Amino acid sequence: MQSKYKKIYEEYVSMIENGRMQPGDSLPSESLMMERYNASRDTVRKAMMLLEQQQYIVKQRGKESVVAEREKMDFPFSRIVSFSELAAQNKLDVVTSVEDLCIITGDERIMKKMQVNEEEEIYRISRVRCISGRNSILDKDYILKSAAGKLTKKICQGSLYEYLEKEKKLKIGMARKEITFRPASREDKILLDLGETPYVAVVSSYTHLEDGTLFQYTESRHCADEFRFVEYARRA
Repeated sequence: MQSKYKKIYEEYVSMIENGRMQPGDSLPSESLMMERYNASRDTVRKAMMLLEQQQYIVKQRGKESVVAEREKMDFPFSRIVSFSELAAQNKLDVVTSVEDLCIITGDERIMKKMQVNEEEEIYRISRVRCISGRNSILDKDYILKSAAGKLTKKICQGSLYEYLEKEKKLKIGMARKEITFRPASREDKILLDLGETPYVAVVSSYTHLEDGTLFQYTESRHCADEFRFVEYARRA
């Protein structure tokens, strides 16, 4: 059975992430929340503490707590979510430019990552995500041509997952993700607005179809000063 404080926490997370509560909006007083949820003061405070720790709210001494400005874009690890879906959830102004779309074969590094032979045709797609005027993400995708069919720049400029799921009827199953911080490459420095930060945060994803086929390998390279990657853990 879910703890009451966690239920309160998740209800406010939902309201904030869905836009029903905006940055600067005040939360009810502890007394009102105790009455609304039939909860003790300790339970309400525990929920508020968790909201503050996860930077959803700002607690002000002697004043009401308010919804915090969420300037950074959260990238969850526990779900497979397209960039288009994340941008919509975070209500961000995003422009995607396709820097490269081609078919490759025989690339040893990618062959090893995707566990294919040298004859396998693989799409290489490089896309820059410009968020609020800053080139912030370089997505480098490698996708089996046999799974994706014919890709165009127009398709790649939109949501690849929407195309693959709706048009190609692919059923995406699971992904393994890794995060590392690496020195910025020459390509990173050219395509991203890194400023003085010499590193990028790299999320590598190995994505499988429901039948177990590894059909996509992605390196998502982020300006390290602008993004955070989140996951919620529960003690067993």
